[in-house]
Amino acid sequence: MKKLLVMCGSGIATSTVVSGKIRSWLQENGYGNQVEMHQGKVADELNKLDNYDVVISTTIVPDKYQDQVINGVGLLTGRDTDKIYQAVDEKLKG
Repeated sequence: MKKLLVMCGSGIATSTVVSGKIRSWLQENGYGNQVEMHQGKVADELNKLDNYDVVISTTIVPDKYQDQVINGVGLLTGRDTDKIYQAVDEKLKG
């Protein structure tokens, strides 16, 4: 089973919104039973990113983690959502 993390500054607000959108997308695209969802705040999760197959953040992460994290702000704004979902799909298949 793949593990997916959605994180934000507090682990509560925007990560909750994005988690709901990701959960719906996973169901619609056949990943519903294949992905274990997690949610947290950036400060608590940065040292654990290797534990996840996919990491989405709605807040800034330090440069050294940028390659591991998908910027999920577009899921809040409605901008470039297809690119975000495509990146999630690629990581889940990879």
